Amino acid sequence: MLEKIQKPNDIKKIPADQLPALAEEIREFIIESGGHLASNLGVVELTIAMHRVFDLPKDKLIWDVGHQSYTHKILTGRKDGFETLRREGGISGFPKRSESDCDVFDTGHSSTSISAGVGYVRARELKKENYSVVSIIGDGALTGGMAYEALNNAASLKSNFIIVLNDNEMSITENVGGMSSYLSGLRTASAYTDFKMDVTKALNRIPGIGPGMVDAMRKTKSSIKQIIIPGMLFEDMGLTYLGPVDGHNIPQLIKTFQEAKRFEGPILVHVLTQKGRGYEPAMRHPARFHGAGPFDVKTGLPVGKSNPTYTDVFSTVMRKMGDRRKDVAAVTAAMTGVGLKRFYNMFPDRCFDVGIAEEHAVTFAAALSLGGITPVVAIYSSFLQRAYDQIMHDVCMQNLHVVFAIDRAGLVGYDGETHHGIFDLSYLGSMPNMTILAPKNLWELSDMIKFAVDYDGPIAVRYPRGEAYTGLKEFRAPICLGKSEVIHEGSRVALLAVGSMVKMAEEVQKQLKERMDMDAALVNARFVKPIDEELLRSFADTYELVVTLEENVKDGGFGERVLAFAEEEDLPFGVEIIALPDRFIPHGSVSYQMKQVGFTPEDICGRIEEYYRKRGQEER
Repeated sequence: MLEKIQKPNDIKKIPADQLPALAEEIREFIIESGGHLASNLGVVELTIAMHRVFDLPKDKLIWDVGHQSYTHKILTGRKDGFETLRREGGISGFPKRSESDCDVFDTGHSSTSISAGVGYVRARELKKENYSVVSIIGDGALTGGMAYEALNNAASLKSNFIIVLNDNEMSITENVGGMSSYLSGLRTASAYTDFKMDVTKALNRIPGIGPGMVDAMRKTKSSIKQIIIPGMLFEDMGLTYLGPVDGHNIPQLIKTFQEAKRFEGPILVHVLTQKGRGYEPAMRHPARFHGAGPFDVKTGLPVGKSNPTYTDVFSTVMRKMGDRRKDVAAVTAAMTGVGLKRFYNMFPDRCFDVGIAEEHAVTFAAALSLGGITPVVAIYSSFLQRAYDQIMHDVCMQNLHVVFAIDRAGLVGYDGETHHGIFDLSYLGSMPNMTILAPKNLWELSDMIKFAVDYDGPIAVRYPRGEAYTGLKEFRAPICLGKSEVIHEGSRVALLAVGSMVKMAEEVQKQLKERMDMDAALVNARFVKPIDEELLRSFADTYELVVTLEENVKDGGFGERVLAFAEEEDLPFGVEIIALPDRFIPHGSVSYQMKQVGFTPEDICGRIEEYYRKRGQEER
């Protein structure tokens, strides 16, 4: 049946009794395609029902985060593009307006869809247009404060706005906190919804007085709901609540959306789904299949054995630190998979998962520090951006000892623009009192985490996704504040590399010897802030050119910090900055992305050759 879906709204031609079979066909297709498996398998029927009721692209479906939009992409005619899913030049794993008119808001981070939906509704009202706006948000995303800011604003709307709460009891890992407990209660409270709808229908059938009684009951907020569901958070906020609805019952979902579409004002449809539905390994281990790499479809096991990742190394160090230091605590935002599972298993009272709430995580950690605890805040680089103000105002301004363990720094590959960690050196480097380190290999990450825990003040250790580099094992000088590590002395050119770029600099050094017969120095910067000013001054007697290498955007990064210092000190060497361009880099493999932005050893050697070519012309 999938072959019958070639463009938006083709699903309306599929007979209703064949929709369950279509759902299973879509599931099989998604499992073969890979990517964000668990989240997508859970919303197949939900997506089918919405596409049956709403007309795309006229009506607007806004996906929160967007990693569950595969069925939506299939039903809008993009099935054939799935062979390039998340690959260079192919379709994205998230909604992309550049891909289709049916993708109406680019997403990738959590808790944004309700805000976007309110914006669309207000635009519709101002332009006096007629279309439906539907924001789909997961229960995990409701731990994010932005969602409540938007819900508060949505309550004032007078025209139709549908919020679909996709409740699967999971974000990436299990949900935590009061909202999770609250929704657990709602899942068993369908008696209230059934009762309310039955009473409303019965009253509306009474000639003359029925509709008036219904309006009066709505205005007085009948206390019956408080007896059956104490609190009724959403209705108390001013939203009409429908549900819970079985998220895998297509006829029931269609009926519910048809009713919601007719409602005047904001309405929340609470849908219960099962993450990973239809694929046993994903149902048993939804976190493992959040963003699955290559795996055996029959067993669900990963294909091939990889070396330890930086996340693995961090996990081991944290477990050992927890043993040695009773004052060390861990904080994360809905992702113990960032390397804290072992720490949590051993020290559950010192491991705090605050949900998808990065801002809260940082301010919470600031107060932990004031209370005599040493908090290690472990968050992906891309997501830590959401807590910029809290890092600046609540940690750095008070000069508090909070350790930021920043995973997924640099280019991350297939998730693309929304998940690259290529801005942290710039935004953290602008903050007074902040210290920033980056390790060259797995042993140095271990040493840096220990250094950071013993430090006194705001400090960040940033490291990349994937396998940890095991080279240069013999170079393990003690970590000293603001001091670089000279791996190889040279002449004329010094390669000053940050973190993951030390490995790249090794290859550049080899190629410079082959191409230019140049014996370049190789230096592991270690510290991005403060930079090693003493070392830079010493370069004045030996080197003509300092080449900085960082997996971060150029603007505000390490290279610009080195260049500014060299100019202030009037140091007699040039500075060539090798950094990422000031633009968003599309999804694809990391190697592909590196080539696209001129970030290969060949490209860097070419830049150095060009520098000397221009210098020679100037001297002539």
